[in-house]
Amino acid sequence: MDDNTIRTLVTRLSRPHPSGGDVIERAAILAEGADSAAILTWVLTHAGEPEDLAPRVSAHGLHDTRLHDSVYAGHRTPLRYVLPAGALQ
Repeated sequence: MDDNTIRTLVTRLSRPHPSGGDVIERAAILAEGADSAAILTWVLTHAGEPEDLAPRVSAHGLHDTRLHDSVYAGHRTPLRYVLPAGALQ
């Protein structure tokens, strides 16, 4: 896929983000099938940043998050990517 094709696709799949940029769901990228790797690379090379993940809900008391978040931190994938304002123009 060329740059303009990917830009058009990302523009179609994204929506406005409160930061002034745009946000695209990882699921929407993956739904594009074989082209998803090229799209994700394009998003990252155009200053797209993984959106911060919400903290896990603690199920085991006050110190559960502190004890277990570091174990799972490397295994969690972002659900969205945020592009800065003007990245899709």
